[in-house]
Amino acid sequence: MIDTHAHLDPGEADEVLTRAREAGVERVIAVATTVAGAEETVALAERHDGVYACIGIHPHNAGSDDAGRLDELAPLLDRARVVAVGETGLDYFRDYAPRVAQQHLFEEELALAREHGKPAVIHTRAADDDTVAVLSGFDGTVVLHCFSSPGLLEPALEHGWYVSFAGNVTYPNAYELRAAARGVPSDRLLAETDSPYLAPQAMRGRRNEPANVLYTLAALAEARGVDTAELAEQIDANATAAFSL
Repeated sequence: MIDTHAHLDPGEADEVLTRAREAGVERVIAVATTVAGAEETVALAERHDGVYACIGIHPHNAGSDDAGRLDELAPLLDRARVVAVGETGLDYFRDYAPRVAQQHLFEEELALAREHGKPAVIHTRAADDDTVAVLSGFDGTVVLHCFSSPGLLEPALEHGWYVSFAGNVTYPNAYELRAAARGVPSDRLLAETDSPYLAPQAMRGRRNEPANVLYTLAALAEARGVDTAELAEQIDANATAAFSL
């Protein structure tokens, strides 16, 4: 099994990854959201078997100095363990950065992904229309991380984007998310933890980690009415294709 999106603390990574392997999670895509974090995440991926890096600047940081340092990510994207650009996108829910700055950074990161032939991992909250508008000019692989907006399902299906579900799909009131999960084609479905955030229902109140992707997997299998082990194999194959693992 694979956790396609996790934020790993380098100081805790050894223990966290050991627990993941014990739970049957053999591969993890570790995600960076800053330039400094990108360097740490690539180094972490290069130290651990089965760990890969996704590097980018989060839309929350679009108004920070990091937005002007995007060129520093380019040499890192040529490293063998770096498999994607992101998470990038738009967040109009928190609005921690000016929307114009978010849009500009989003477009620049997509250009970087295109230049290096990497998939783009997308964070989007309360910004469906602008997210689709920006992505309409990108012809590479798209992964909608931590899918939480049913309104994005139709464009995702239309464009063949990958749709990744996190621990919030396990929450009792997440009826719309589970309905969306039923509508994703089997070859476009992914699972993640987004750890240390969004612990699944069985672990609410605790720090999330890659081992818990099994709860997301179980919720997706139940929602889709399929065997959990078969779905795990399918998601693993999907991740291999999406990220060229």
